[in-house]
Amino acid sequence: MNRLQKLAMMCVLTSTIFYSCGGNKMETEFEKFLQKKLEVLPELESAKNLAAWEAAVSGKEADYARQADLELKFKQEFTNQKEYHRLKEFIASGQIKEPLLKRQLELLDNLYTRNQMDSSLLHEITNLEASVQNKFSTFRGKIDSQEVTNHQIQEILKNETDVEKREKAWLASKMVGEAVKDDLLKLVALRNKAARQLGYENYFIMSLELAEQKERDLLNIFDQLADLTEEPFKKIKNLIDDKLAQNYGIIPAMLRPWHYHDPFFQEAPMIAAIDLDKYYANRDIATLTRKFFREINLPVDSIFAKSDLYEKPGKNPHAFCTHIDRKGDVRILMNLQNDVYWMETALHESGHAVYDKYQDFQLPYLLREPAHAFTTEAIAMFFGRLARNPYWMQEMLNLTTTEVEPISATINENLRLQQLIFARWTQVMFRFERALYQNPDQDLNKLWWDLVEKFQMVTRPANRDQADWAAKIHFTIAPVYYHNYMLGELMASQLYAFVIKNIFNQNPGTPVSLVKSVATGNFLRENIFQQGNKFNWQELLEFATGETLNPGYFVTQFVQNE
Repeated sequence: MNRLQKLAMMCVLTSTIFYSCGGNKMETEFEKFLQKKLEVLPELESAKNLAAWEAAVSGKEADYARQADLELKFKQEFTNQKEYHRLKEFIASGQIKEPLLKRQLELLDNLYTRNQMDSSLLHEITNLEASVQNKFSTFRGKIDSQEVTNHQIQEILKNETDVEKREKAWLASKMVGEAVKDDLLKLVALRNKAARQLGYENYFIMSLELAEQKERDLLNIFDQLADLTEEPFKKIKNLIDDKLAQNYGIIPAMLRPWHYHDPFFQEAPMIAAIDLDKYYANRDIATLTRKFFREINLPVDSIFAKSDLYEKPGKNPHAFCTHIDRKGDVRILMNLQNDVYWMETALHESGHAVYDKYQDFQLPYLLREPAHAFTTEAIAMFFGRLARNPYWMQEMLNLTTTEVEPISATINENLRLQQLIFARWTQVMFRFERALYQNPDQDLNKLWWDLVEKFQMVTRPANRDQADWAAKIHFTIAPVYYHNYMLGELMASQLYAFVIKNIFNQNPGTPVSLVKSVATGNFLRENIFQQGNKFNWQELLEFATGETLNPGYFVTQFVQNE
């Protein structure tokens, strides 16, 4: 039992004693402060989360307006300056020592700090965020004056051989960027203004620090990954370009963004002699997902019963998971199709969902959440990868060994390809967003394509000066978040290596399917989910695996695995 596991046991024991007997004077006063705050927070948080869910499902402006109102009311609970100064007094006293109380104090301090801005500015930011989110949810690009859905665009880019049609589909995918650009830049300016009011250089730095991350640490990780992936990516990118150019009857130098198989080249093109979509074409993705999670002792049936799984007009065209009330009302929004993309998405979002569903609800309210945004992303990616795992496919899809053996090597290479491509894509997102908040007045269109060419090695379209960067929804609805996807991939590889060694008793690199592995489900439930936010993210990883975040596992699995 490591140091943090002992601390976790102590938390359980001492929290029961503390809450019944009381600690020192400052702890008692903070407990009273906390109890008063928790008389109103749960109801407000549930209401705003439910409103956001209803808006995403309906796409109605009125629902988004209601979401904005409730979001503002929730944020206003953390604007009281007298309460904020009282929190600072608790911190300065050094007397809040009971582990669970101390952790709640840290989280409350971050929440209050984030919202210590002029009330009119807070109101303006909240309303504008909801307005832009509504535009994203309801906007549809056009091909020859005909509106098309995101799914239709994806299908064209995956399957169409007519280059002119591909280009039109790619251009349609970017139209939303011009539609939201002005509002998004206004949002950036407002967010920066708010950050400076609070004493931070810009919103990017503020967001990192209030999420218990440091810009320097992230730069070190991303610089390291950029160096480690550059040469392997060059080799793979040359192979991709040769294959795609051959398919289109052109030379590689003529390739442009629409020749790849998704709008941002964040996914692996289907260049191998295998199309995984066919294995899922006649399967029910929702049924497969429910079956898998049920058999690892993390059932999602009650989650799916409250979820919205299929495409319809006005509905948010993407996918997400939400925990409405911190009491187990967990829901997933998806737009399922029977293909590998949505199989991966269903497993991914269900990973988020089981993290929320199977935490310890005996924990204090504020601690009933993941330790960090990227720790829940890690669990989502841990499971999402299985959609392209040949051994998982064999067991879940009842494929024979004869069917699987010839394609296993290709599938594994495709997964490696996907991870390398994503590692380079996240370089673009992280560095662009950092520069966006450092200087939003620079030529952002040029900056975007400079980064795309450097890290993704995709040639920009000639004479194009459009806000293609603004078509990425995350800059609007999840600012300063995207880097967490890459950190999640790193943690997912670390967890996978731990499971192989400690649960399956196998050497690193040994393939496992995880199908019916109750021990894996129980390990995640007990060592990750039920710890909630008792620890910061580095402490959680140390608690679960015995070490802090180590990028080496991702590098070994996907970069050096040649």
